Amino acid sequence: MSKKLYVGNLKYGIGTSDLERIFGEFGDVSDAIVITDRQTGRSKGFGFVTFESDDDAQKAIDAVNGSEIDGRPVTVNVARPREDRGGGGGGGRY
Repeated sequence: MSKKLYVGNLKYGIGTSDLERIFGEFGDVSDAIVITDRQTGRSKGFGFVTFESDDDAQKAIDAVNGSEIDGRPVTVNVARPREDRGGGGGGGRY
């Protein structure tokens, strides 16, 4: 079973290939992505890494959580499902 990890407080220059390289040393990474702003394309400072193995994911959490990547202490934990932020949208004048 695969496990998705949240990786936060990333320096804005960190890209998806960097996440794959950093976390790849702990096991088989099936997916990695740095989240970017839709309008600017700039990193939002966090991303997700998915491991094939729960054991490898735990090894990565233990090794990387709280450590520094490019001078910033990063947060690594099991990703939680996205919360429904309500909807509606639309805004507009009446």
